Amino acid sequence: MYHTWMRYFTPSPVHHRLGLVCLGVGLQHGTLPAVGPRTLDHHVALVISSGSGWFRAPDGRRRTVTAPALIWLSPGVPHHYGADPETGWDECFVDFTGPATTTYTELGYIEPDRPVVPLADPDGARGVVGRIARAARRGNPLLEVETSAAVHELLVALRRARADVAPDGDPVLQSLARDAFKALSVTEHAARHGMTPAELRTAVRRGAGCSPKDYLLGIRLGRAKELLAATELPVAAVARRVGYDDPAYFSRLFTRRVGTAPVRFREQQGRAVPGGWSQQVPDPERPPTLTSLDGTAASGGPAAPGGTAASGGAGAGT
Repeated sequence: MYHTWMRYFTPSPVHHRLGLVCLGVGLQHGTLPAVGPRTLDHHVALVISSGSGWFRAPDGRRRTVTAPALIWLSPGVPHHYGADPETGWDECFVDFTGPATTTYTELGYIEPDRPVVPLADPDGARGVVGRIARAARRGNPLLEVETSAAVHELLVALRRARADVAPDGDPVLQSLARDAFKALSVTEHAARHGMTPAELRTAVRRGAGCSPKDYLLGIRLGRAKELLAATELPVAAVARRVGYDDPAYFSRLFTRRVGTAPVRFREQQGRAVPGGWSQQVPDPERPPTLTSLDGTAASGGPAAPGGTAASGGAGAGT
């Protein structure tokens, strides 16, 4: 016995320009019949949350699939799979397509060369699929845009759920982020990890979808923007804070990557805050709010000087 629920969509050409569009969603469980052999013209993310089964690759090899696991079905690639006929499995799936799939593949979020991926916890991905299913109600005027946004979220959730990714993230990436503002070359970063530069490049490419240089640059420029926007530090001082001893080189690099010079960015975004800019991430359940008339923060916390809810944390200029 098995249970099947599914919906399919036909987004318009203008919706395809969103980059990703959802073509279908389904939730099924039980001793489901085998699928294929077949070949599709779009991507499918198939999440197995309980039970077991099998998957046959194009080379004819059959492998066991044990939950929790993700099965990637790629366009143009033959596939054949099914639940164990005795125990069955619990699955949910999302069909999707769009030009952004190329970029997500390049970044390692979609893995055509690894059709079966062990997962640590499928709950996050199943939650996204559930939101797509709820959006699939008949007559929803936001259907295409709502489900398109959810496909982006699904790819992130599946990337985070991979069993080969620690709950707190890749330790190599964490260490690089911690040392990002030190004036170290890629070779020196690799040596600190007991790696060759090639090994470091492979690890960062797999974990972040980019080179170590680009990974570090993104962190440095993000911090530089914060300092330019929230402090009055000279550009040369900002450059030193984020790891560049040569302010002229920093300015050229910033201009080339951001599209505007540091001084111009400050003119556009500058918001110097007395006491500094909080480093504490707001609680989504109790975000900073305007204070009520009696001086108590509307979110329930104490009011901070200046009429905003206190958020704590060190200032950006420290």
